[in-house]
Parts: sequence; structure tokens; C-alpha cells
Amino acid sequence: MSVIYVLLAISVTVAIVFFIAFVFSVKSGQYDDTYTPSVRMLFEDEVVKNKDKSNLYSKKEIKQTKSTNQ
Repeated sequence: MSVIYVLLAISVTVAIVFFIAFVFSVKSGQYDDTYTPSVRMLFEDEVVKNKDKSNLYSKKEIKQTKSTNQ
């Protein structure tokens, strides 16, 4: 039974060490993305979905009918 306590203590210690290493790496900027912002302007914008396009056309039509009615 004492072996379980020893293994539990060792596993908790290892977990704490990995957590401290993770926090240190995040704070030091290890996971900061420095590549994507520099190439973002090279890619096209996302394509507007058909549903969104229909909303744009209906809004334009509403504006046109309002301007012609006035």
C-alpha cells in the first residue's frame, strides 16, 4: 500500500514540474506567432457566403427603393 503513496507523490511532482515548465514557456513567448502576421497580406480575404451576399443585395435594393420614393 505504501508503494501507491510513493507513486502518487511522484506523479503529482512530475505534473507540477510540467505545469511550471508550461507556464514559463508561455510567459517567455514560446508560443507567440511571429510568422503569420508577416504573410497575412499575401492571402486573399475569405469568400463571402451566399447567404451573406443575399442580405447585401436586399439591403442595397431597400436603399434604392427608399431613395427613389423620396
